Amino acid sequence: MLRDNERIDIIPGSDFKIIQNKDKFSYGTDAIFLSHFAKSKGKVVDLGTGTGIIPLRLYAKDKVDIIYGVEIQEEVADMAKRSIELNNLEEKIIILNMDLKELPEKFGRNTIDTITTNPPYMKAGGALVNPEENFAISRHEIACTLEDIIKVSEYLLKPLGKFYMVHRPDRLVDIIYNLRKYKLEPKYIRFVQPKLTKKPNLVLIEAVKTGKPDLKFYDPLIVYNEDGSYTDEISIIYGGPSR
Repeated sequence: MLRDNERIDIIPGSDFKIIQNKDKFSYGTDAIFLSHFAKSKGKVVDLGTGTGIIPLRLYAKDKVDIIYGVEIQEEVADMAKRSIELNNLEEKIIILNMDLKELPEKFGRNTIDTITTNPPYMKAGGALVNPEENFAISRHEIACTLEDIIKVSEYLLKPLGKFYMVHRPDRLVDIIYNLRKYKLEPKYIRFVQPKLTKKPNLVLIEAVKTGKPDLKFYDPLIVYNEDGSYTDEISIIYGGPSR
């Protein structure tokens, strides 16, 4: 089941296992925070699923009906599929190796209850591109843009369906502009700060399709105490799946 340089890790907050390759692709804290933040139900789609960490965490937490993890990179999608098989969840989590822009043809309009996404953070041309293709696609808007993700999410989600995203705070204006453009109304925002005295480096967003305007802010999620230890909330996130 394992390829060269791969290993099996336990997923934080669950008993599930995941295959990772530190030289190619492995999940980050942003995926853990998003899967903790999201309140998923029914039929779920995770856009840009990588190695499948978010579907596995969501299923451990919410026991949803079915989750589709969409990943355009064949090698990474294969890792995700093997992780699903490792946990005997083939009937609950299905990995689709395809371009997310083609999803409307597969699912149709107004068919999905919840969408999660941990998309590429960097605009195309906005930073140096990693020569390793899988890193580049994961971090830069090469295979899809922020607008592509939000546009397809609006098409797939049922009315009042929920959309969850983790991104960088410096893209917040772009995010809210595109959410409003495609009738996904921002409802909750939570910033993630490395320490109480540091500025946010991540933002978590919940939006509702055709929802009424009513934006609220959660208290920020602080990752580290001043002594470098995890805060109590982070310890809970990594130690148990409940929100």
